[in-house]
Amino acid sequence: MSTAHRPRKSHAPDCDLRASTDYPTTCTGREQIVLVALDGTERWLCPGHAAAVWLTDPTYRFSAKTRTEAIASVMGHAFGPQGGDRR
Repeated sequence: MSTAHRPRKSHAPDCDLRASTDYPTTCTGREQIVLVALDGTERWLCPGHAAAVWLTDPTYRFSAKTRTEAIASVMGHAFGPQGGDRR
């Protein structure tokens, strides 16, 4: 057992849909979403890109590392600001 302290660095979202540095960023939101593929591979994304990936590939699931508020943000991006509210 090691007593060495590991730095608690947060992952930067690896939005593969992100624009190059020549253009403004297309990432939306500040929350970090962790989607997990069937093979266990994690993808750290912003809410806008997580919504796009989640909607286009239903095999991805949200990781327990993702806060509920962040998942709500993804749902807002996926289904609009009302989140599917049918009042």
